[in-house]
Amino acid sequence: MMPDLSQAPAWTAIFLGLFALFAGIGELRKPGHWHALIGEIVESPALQMITGLLELFLGAVIYLANPWASPDWLSSLLSVVGGLMCIEALVVLAFSDVYLAFWVRRFGPLSKLWCWTSIVLGAAFIVIGGLHF
Repeated sequence: MMPDLSQAPAWTAIFLGLFALFAGIGELRKPGHWHALIGEIVESPALQMITGLLELFLGAVIYLANPWASPDWLSSLLSVVGGLMCIEALVVLAFSDVYLAFWVRRFGPLSKLWCWTSIVLGAAFIVIGGLHF
Protein backbone atom coordinates (compact mmCIF):
# COMPACT_ATOMS: atom_id res chain seq x y z
CA MET A 1 0.00 0.00 0.00
CA MET A 2 1.41 3.39 -1.01
CA PRO A 3 1.46 6.18 1.56
CA ASP A 4 -0.79 9.17 0.94
CA LEU A 5 1.53 12.01 -0.04
CA SER A 6 -1.21 14.48 -0.95
CA GLN A 7 -0.32 16.65 2.05
CA ALA A 8 3.45 16.49 1.49
CA PRO A 9 3.65 19.90 -0.23
CA ALA A 10 1.77 21.62 2.60
CA TRP A 11 3.91 20.02 5.32
CA THR A 12 7.11 20.66 3.40
CA ALA A 13 6.22 24.33 2.97
CA ILE A 14 5.35 24.67 6.67
CA PHE A 15 8.58 23.06 7.87
CA LEU A 16 10.74 25.03 5.44
CA GLY A 17 8.89 28.16 6.51
CA LEU A 18 9.44 27.42 10.20
CA PHE A 19 13.14 26.90 9.57
CA ALA A 20 13.51 30.17 7.61
CA LEU A 21 11.37 32.17 10.03
CA PHE A 22 13.15 31.06 13.18
CA ALA A 23 16.61 31.24 11.60
CA GLY A 24 15.82 34.86 10.70
CA ILE A 25 14.55 35.61 14.20
CA GLY A 26 17.71 34.05 15.66
CA GLU A 27 19.90 36.27 13.49
CA LEU A 28 17.86 39.34 14.50
CA ARG A 29 18.33 38.46 18.16
CA LYS A 30 22.08 37.87 17.81
CA PRO A 31 23.37 39.74 14.76
CA GLY A 32 26.48 38.21 13.26
CA HIS A 33 25.60 34.58 13.97
CA TRP A 34 25.15 33.72 10.29
CA HIS A 35 28.45 35.41 9.40
CA ALA A 36 30.20 33.44 12.15
CA LEU A 37 28.51 30.22 11.02
CA ILE A 38 29.68 30.64 7.42
CA GLY A 39 33.14 31.61 8.71
CA GLU A 40 33.36 28.39 10.73
CA ILE A 41 32.33 26.33 7.71
CA VAL A 42 34.99 28.09 5.60
CA GLU A 43 37.63 27.14 8.18
CA SER A 44 36.69 23.46 8.46
CA PRO A 45 36.81 20.91 5.63
CA ALA A 46 34.83 18.54 7.87
CA LEU A 47 32.02 21.09 8.27
CA GLN A 48 32.07 21.72 4.52
CA MET A 49 31.56 18.00 3.88
CA ILE A 50 28.84 17.68 6.53
CA THR A 51 27.07 20.83 5.31
CA GLY A 52 27.10 19.60 1.71
CA LEU A 53 25.91 16.13 2.69
CA LEU A 54 23.10 17.45 4.90
CA GLU A 55 21.88 19.90 2.27
CA LEU A 56 22.08 17.22 -0.43
CA PHE A 57 20.06 14.84 1.72
CA LEU A 58 17.40 17.42 2.63
CA GLY A 59 17.18 18.72 -0.94
CA ALA A 60 16.74 15.19 -2.26
CA VAL A 61 14.00 14.42 0.27
CA ILE A 62 12.14 17.61 -0.63
CA TYR A 63 12.60 16.95 -4.36
CA LEU A 64 11.40 13.35 -4.13
CA ALA A 65 8.43 14.09 -1.84
CA ASN A 66 7.07 16.78 -4.16
CA PRO A 67 6.60 15.60 -7.76
CA TRP A 68 7.72 18.03 -10.44
CA ALA A 69 5.01 17.15 -12.95
CA SER A 70 2.15 17.77 -10.57
CA PRO A 71 -1.03 19.75 -11.14
CA ASP A 72 -0.30 21.24 -7.69
CA TRP A 73 1.78 24.41 -8.17
CA LEU A 74 3.16 24.22 -4.61
CA SER A 75 4.46 20.70 -5.21
CA SER A 76 6.18 21.84 -8.40
CA LEU A 77 7.68 24.88 -6.66
CA LEU A 78 9.00 22.78 -3.79
CA SER A 79 10.46 20.30 -6.26
CA VAL A 80 12.42 23.18 -7.78
CA VAL A 81 13.54 24.30 -4.30
CA GLY A 82 14.70 20.76 -3.49
CA GLY A 83 16.55 20.53 -6.80
CA LEU A 84 18.27 23.87 -6.19
CA MET A 85 19.28 22.69 -2.73
CA CYS A 86 20.89 19.60 -4.31
CA ILE A 87 22.76 21.74 -6.82
CA GLU A 88 23.97 24.10 -4.09
CA ALA A 89 25.10 21.13 -2.00
CA LEU A 90 27.18 19.82 -4.88
CA VAL A 91 28.70 23.28 -5.37
CA VAL A 92 29.58 23.41 -1.66
CA LEU A 93 31.22 19.99 -1.90
CA ALA A 94 33.24 20.81 -5.03
CA PHE A 95 33.90 24.56 -4.80
CA SER A 96 33.51 25.42 -1.13
CA ASP A 97 36.48 27.81 -1.07
CA VAL A 98 35.05 30.04 -3.81
CA TYR A 99 31.36 29.64 -3.01
CA LEU A 100 31.59 30.18 0.73
CA ALA A 101 33.93 33.15 0.30
CA PHE A 102 31.20 34.72 -1.85
CA TRP A 103 28.68 34.33 1.00
CA VAL A 104 31.06 35.54 3.71
CA ARG A 105 31.30 38.87 1.86
CA ARG A 106 27.48 39.11 1.61
CA PHE A 107 26.62 38.53 5.26
CA GLY A 108 28.47 41.50 6.74
CA PRO A 109 26.89 44.54 5.06
CA LEU A 110 23.67 42.82 3.97
CA SER A 111 22.97 40.87 7.14
CA LYS A 112 19.70 42.63 8.01
CA LEU A 113 18.43 42.31 4.44
CA TRP A 114 19.08 38.53 4.44
CA CYS A 115 17.57 38.26 7.88
CA TRP A 116 14.31 40.00 6.95
CA THR A 117 14.17 38.13 3.64
CA SER A 118 14.38 34.87 5.57
CA ILE A 119 11.64 35.96 7.97
CA VAL A 120 9.28 37.12 5.21
CA LEU A 121 9.83 34.03 3.05
CA GLY A 122 9.45 31.80 6.10
CA ALA A 123 6.16 33.41 7.07
CA ALA A 124 4.95 33.19 3.47
CA PHE A 125 5.77 29.46 3.26
CA ILE A 126 3.97 28.83 6.56
CA VAL A 127 0.85 30.67 5.38
CA ILE A 128 0.89 29.02 1.95
CA GLY A 129 1.39 25.60 3.52
CA GLY A 130 -1.39 26.23 6.02
CA LEU A 131 -3.80 27.32 3.31
CA HIS A 132 -2.93 24.30 1.22
CA PHE A 133 -4.67 21.76 3.46
